[in-house]
Amino acid sequence: MSNGNLRTVLSFNTDDQAWLRRGQIAVPNFFQGHDVAPAQGDVLRIAGRQFVVQGRVWEQDSEGPLLRLFLGHAHAHSDTIFG
Repeated sequence: MSNGNLRTVLSFNTDDQAWLRRGQIAVPNFFQGHDVAPAQGDVLRIAGRQFVVQGRVWEQDSEGPLLRLFLGHAHAHSDTIFG
C-alpha cells in the first residue's frame, strides 16, 4: 500500500480486552498515515504494556482492504526482556 490509508483492526484476547475496558484505555490508531503494513513480530506499547503481533489477516469489505492484527498476551514493561 502506498497511499497512507492503511486500515487496521487490532484483535486482543479476552483477558486483554477486559484489561483495556476496566482501565478505560483508548487504543490509538498506530498505523494511520503509514504506508507500510505492520509485520508479524512487531511490538505495540499500550498503557505501559507490550503486545506482539502474532498473526495478520488481510480482509476485504465495502470500504476496501483491511488488515486484522492478532496480538499476543500483554506483558508489563518490567516483565519484558530485550535480547
